[in-house]
Amino acid sequence: MKTNFSLLFYLKKQKNYISGNAPIYMRITVKEKRSEVTTGRGCEPERWNTRAGRVLGSKEECKSLNSFLNDLQNQIYNTHGLMVKSGELINAEAIKYRFLGKKVINHTLLEAVKDHNSKMKALVGKELGLRNTMQKYWILKLGKIWLY
Repeated sequence: MKTNFSLLFYLKKQKNYISGNAPIYMRITVKEKRSEVTTGRGCEPERWNTRAGRVLGSKEECKSLNSFLNDLQNQIYNTHGLMVKSGELINAEAIKYRFLGKKVINHTLLEAVKDHNSKMKALVGKELGLRNTMQKYWILKLGKIWLY
């Protein structure tokens, strides 16, 4: 299943920005949903070409930064290609997490309730008032609905 996506590099100046380098961010967009991550690099706004998403200049520093951004772009495209080949669900967050090496865990509601209940059970003896709360969560898990 092929999914179109876009990749954009942009400067993100803080509201109180006066001068100096502004951080460069990378935005991944899939079906109008965005996910952003910092590149860890910065650039002076006067040297940034917004349309190209790259740094203007012929100095070694500019060439190095543009090369770094090109490498990032290639890594994102490769990540997307691997996800397409493996048939994974593709969205902006999934591409970002796969690129960063983080695992996305999808839970059902029942799994989330079970996980929460096991954590609450560990706290019941330690804190007052949790026993009644815990009973309500077990009722939720069992699917019993009480109307008052």
